[in-house]
Amino acid sequence: MARLILGSGSPRRAELLLQLGLVADEVRPPDINEDPLKGELPLAYCRRIAAEKAAAMKVAPDEIVLCADTTVALGRRILGKPADASEAAQFLRALAGRRHKVITSVAVRNATQTFTRDVVTSVKMKRLSKNELASYIGSDDWRGKAGGYAIQGPAGAFIPWIQGSYSAVMGLPVAETAGLLLAAGLPLYKGDA
Repeated sequence: MARLILGSGSPRRAELLLQLGLVADEVRPPDINEDPLKGELPLAYCRRIAAEKAAAMKVAPDEIVLCADTTVALGRRILGKPADASEAAQFLRALAGRRHKVITSVAVRNATQTFTRDVVTSVKMKRLSKNELASYIGSDDWRGKAGGYAIQGPAGAFIPWIQGSYSAVMGLPVAETAGLLLAAGLPLYKGDA
């Protein structure tokens, strides 16, 4: 049976894999430059980063590698992981009271092929009071999160509406990932092998 290698150190992605009954045999996050290119649009950026992560991985014949990237897009603007509390607050003030897109691109690779899928979800964040913003920034939940928030954490109280995939907003679209893993040759269900 193929070994599943998770090309991500994200605990959320590992947790979402559990919904498919999967635990990665190994976690090997690739080290790539994730800076956006000048003028790069959010969807193109997210696709490129997921593909570069997968391409940077050495894949043995018995391995299937799963890589993903999630970004928050406010129009044409990419809101990555905030560098500090000030930038996180700036992102949240920009998102508050508006709709934005959360894009997750997934790349699954075996020794011979790469399979990719993008999932774009529309998300509405409510207007935030100064107390809500200060409390959330003080929680440190924004650290390491694209756009400065995680829908599955305390910031979930700020999200009254989404259209698309909740698991993709968390960092890994479960249904689409299952399809990619099956296409790459990883048996997920009894009788797939």
